[in-house]
Amino acid sequence: MDLKFIIISIFISGIFIFLERAFPFLLFQKREVPRFINFIQKFIPPIVMASLLVYCLKDITFTNENHFYLKGFLPQILSLALTVILHLIKNNTLLSILSGTILYMILIKVF
Repeated sequence: MDLKFIIISIFISGIFIFLERAFPFLLFQKREVPRFINFIQKFIPPIVMASLLVYCLKDITFTNENHFYLKGFLPQILSLALTVILHLIKNNTLLSILSGTILYMILIKVF
């Protein structure tokens, strides 16, 4: 591809992303935000987190060929526990998720 084409594409993409993010502020600048938008703003983040939790834990197995084994669920359960405990103690989402992810990556390499 031509360098000029790439630069123009990046510039146009940047303009559209900026306009897309500025649109709600321009739209509701002089009027009240609808109740539906307030509802979404309040309840969608916990719903998304619950969906991600179900997705992450859906493949946990507790047995392997009729034997109980820790490898199937221990990394997920320990990482989840660390994430929940850190979030309850520190109330810092980034710290909680990052710590749980790092612990999970370490545990799946160890087990």
